[in-house]
Amino acid sequence: MATPELRTTPLDGIAACVFDAYGTLFDVGSVARAAAAALEARGVDVAAFSDLWRARQLQYTWLRALTGRHADFWQVTGDALDYALEAQDLSDPTLRAGLLQQYLGIGAYPEVPAVLQRLRAGGMRLAILSNGTPGMLDAALANAGLAGVFEAVISVEEAGVYKPHPRVYAMATHRLGVAAEAICFLSSNGWDAWSAKAYGLRVLWCNRAGLPGERLPQAPDGQIRDLAALPGLVL
Repeated sequence: MATPELRTTPLDGIAACVFDAYGTLFDVGSVARAAAAALEARGVDVAAFSDLWRARQLQYTWLRALTGRHADFWQVTGDALDYALEAQDLSDPTLRAGLLQQYLGIGAYPEVPAVLQRLRAGGMRLAILSNGTPGMLDAALANAGLAGVFEAVISVEEAGVYKPHPRVYAMATHRLGVAAEAICFLSSNGWDAWSAKAYGLRVLWCNRAGLPGERLPQAPDGQIRDLAALPGLVL
């Protein structure tokens, strides 16, 4: 299956943009980078540590969804962090607590505030659909100066299961009262973008890392390199 082309033509009939949070609006790498000095002092490769933490975090959501053993994203994030720390032979409660706390102050990507402002000015309805808990998302939005920007901040906790379960994507249509084909879903996670498209949403894959396309059914409607291109495609 070919990688979706860079989208340059508008998506017609879009009434709402729904965003994944972590990796799409918020830079997950910023969490470990904020603790770079402490990690490097212990001989840790910060980028590799961040990648392992993120990989386990996502894997644990999928495994919990498949086994029907849901725990919220705060616990999953802590469990994944414990794995990453043990993989580095680190046992430091202060470092652990600091890294987890940083997740509440996670940084937004540079283009995000201006993009959201432009979309709102153009009359676009905005929502978040995320694995994050309500508390995690509220804290991240407040830290980024984005509190009150979104009409709806939808957490998988309402469904009791993680993405990519179809029940999660259905929440966006139900909460906004908008048909799936009138929603543009944005995610930097390929598995999320492909799954949302399989559900029936219109999808732009925010391919920040320049990755190849997933080998999954139902490719997105196109890709963008970051969110800066979005207003020109949906307004």
